[in-house]
Amino acid sequence: MSKRPLYKSDAMEAIHQTLSEMCEAGAVDRQTMHEFDEVCLTAVQEFTPGEIRRLREQSQVSQEIFANYFNVSKASISRWERGTKKPSGPSLKLLSLVAQKGLPAIA
Repeated sequence: MSKRPLYKSDAMEAIHQTLSEMCEAGAVDRQTMHEFDEVCLTAVQEFTPGEIRRLREQSQVSQEIFANYFNVSKASISRWERGTKKPSGPSLKLLSLVAQKGLPAIA
């Protein structure tokens, strides 16, 4: 099962899909596609433990509720906030989206 990319907007998703199909057909080169990916897709950033905690507190939710949004355990959120573990993959992408658009963006 493939993961669905997170786009900045519905319009960007439609444009990106069209350009992807043009790339597959050979009408757009790979370099152009990579540059366009950066424009359309939500950027991923690294987060410090304090930044993760601030995101959760700004959303006014408990660790348990925050964990439910990310489909991880409460213990994982606690470890992220203490710095004993770092989020990666989809969780990191979702954190980036929450930082940009707020928790309702992933609800």
